[in-house]
Amino acid sequence: MDAVHDMLVHRFDTIPLSTKLLACMMVLLTVCAAGITFSIKELVGNYLLQKTDNQLAEQAQLVYDNIDMLRSKDSSEQGSVGPNDYFMQIRDTNYHILNTPLVPVMRENVISVPDLPPDGSMGDVKIGQPFTTSAIVRTDTSTVNRSTLQAANAPWRVLALSWGKKAEDGSAQIKGVIYIGLSLSDQIDTVNTLTKYCTLVSIAIVLIGAVIATILIQSTLAPLKRIEKTAAKIAAGDLSQRVPSAPENTEVGSLAASLNTMLARIEQSFNEQQETTEKMKRFVSDASHELRTPLAAIHGYAELYTLQRDMPGALERADESISHIEASSARMTVLVEDLLSLARLDEGRGIDVTQQVNITSQLTDACDDLHALDPQRGITKGVLALRHGGDRQGTWLAFSPGEMPSITLTGDGSRLRQVITNIVGNIHRYTPSDSPVEVALSMLQASITPQQVAHLSSNAKGLTSFLEAAEVGQSLQSGMPYVVIRFSDHGPGVPEASQSQIFERFYTADPSRARQKGGTGLGMAIAQSVVKAHHGLISATTTPGGGLTLTVVLPIDPNQTRTPMQRQQQPAQTRERGKERKPSKGRKDKSSPSDKK
Repeated sequence: MDAVHDMLVHRFDTIPLSTKLLACMMVLLTVCAAGITFSIKELVGNYLLQKTDNQLAEQAQLVYDNIDMLRSKDSSEQGSVGPNDYFMQIRDTNYHILNTPLVPVMRENVISVPDLPPDGSMGDVKIGQPFTTSAIVRTDTSTVNRSTLQAANAPWRVLALSWGKKAEDGSAQIKGVIYIGLSLSDQIDTVNTLTKYCTLVSIAIVLIGAVIATILIQSTLAPLKRIEKTAAKIAAGDLSQRVPSAPENTEVGSLAASLNTMLARIEQSFNEQQETTEKMKRFVSDASHELRTPLAAIHGYAELYTLQRDMPGALERADESISHIEASSARMTVLVEDLLSLARLDEGRGIDVTQQVNITSQLTDACDDLHALDPQRGITKGVLALRHGGDRQGTWLAFSPGEMPSITLTGDGSRLRQVITNIVGNIHRYTPSDSPVEVALSMLQASITPQQVAHLSSNAKGLTSFLEAAEVGQSLQSGMPYVVIRFSDHGPGVPEASQSQIFERFYTADPSRARQKGGTGLGMAIAQSVVKAHHGLISATTTPGGGLTLTVVLPIDPNQTRTPMQRQQQPAQTRERGKERKPSKGRKDKSSPSDKK
């Protein structure tokens, strides 16, 4: 039994949806048409039967009084039994037949009379209650017209009434029973004709409904066909395909919108995965190359020391080889520590964003460090103000010299110091020692969440998106507070097409020059990872007049990305420990400034 059920279900599932809908529509129309036809037939039949009963009851006395006139009527000339063609039979009080004064004669001398109870009996007949009985047909010929015979075989509607006469004292004296009847042939013919026409109309309605339903179903399911074709193209590898849009208040339109959103995310994820795979391949290759260089130097100087240790002056040459080995090992140590730091950041480890960090103090220390490294360099501190239009298109940040505001944010103090140190180290390495630098700090409100900021691209486009959100927040006096840090140098700069690449791991415009400067090519990658971990943005743009500008956007509290309930669930001791924790003076950031230009 289960096997048969499963087979039927399987076959039903293989039927196309359009066929199922059309079949359901046909069944529904057929049932409705049949129901309407049956209802009309029953209603009209009952109405005509009730009308016949009323006619028998109302005209019984009239018929009885005009028996002679009705008997003289030649019914055979009418071709069928009419409503005035009455049958009448008179019986006595013992129900014996006394007379049958009215017997309708049809065409071709066909006689049709009702089948009444036998002589001397009433059977189940009750006085005053009409009843239907079959017909008894008598004919003189063997060949009778079919329509006449069909009308003669029609049942009769008969009414039994008491008859009598008045006595001398005025009371009624019952003499017997009168049966008066009318043939139902006309009523049956009317009902049959009406049923036939209703059936024909119902068939026409079902056929027209089937055509209209087919057109509607095909037009309605046409978007699903387009979705199917689009899905086939996507399955073939074309992820740029999208489902044709439709009004979203319809089921198909809502489905199309949801599918397009899903396809956009799938395409984005696929592209990100491909990009990540390519970056990983390039990262492994670059890491192998970067590690091979100091290892080769260590191996070479070790072999050189082995070859020269028995020669005169070996001690001086050994000191030189050891110094080279030490320098190579130090470079390799820095490289490995940077790689380890990146790996921890990628895994979400090695960072604590619950500390209270005075970012102004860190920037001041970084400016002092840069001044110590390049005494001839002019360093200007100031603040930033949001501007729109003027001599520049769009929204931009205007620099004004002055004292930087005191701003404290929630984050990892040592990691944020590492970001600032890497940026300052790049300025020191790759710009002339006497070129000026502007360092600015401000706080802006922006109508954008930290999670959205973290997904902005690290170039001018991403920074413009944030500034537009900041303009909206400034005009509405609402939004989330962000710290904006900007370093602008006037060095050789980076081509606009390569500005987003400076945050890639091991990216260097000139690898040989980078090694001469002591960079590893990981400093800006580490800076970007730290900023992203704080749900912030770091972007590279061109300084007006030449040079490179690095802008860092950090939320005042990265934990605002969580709901208030989630923030309340954070252990109080963790927050207190974060507030008390300060960067240790004896702790040095292991990652060195990068050669990202």
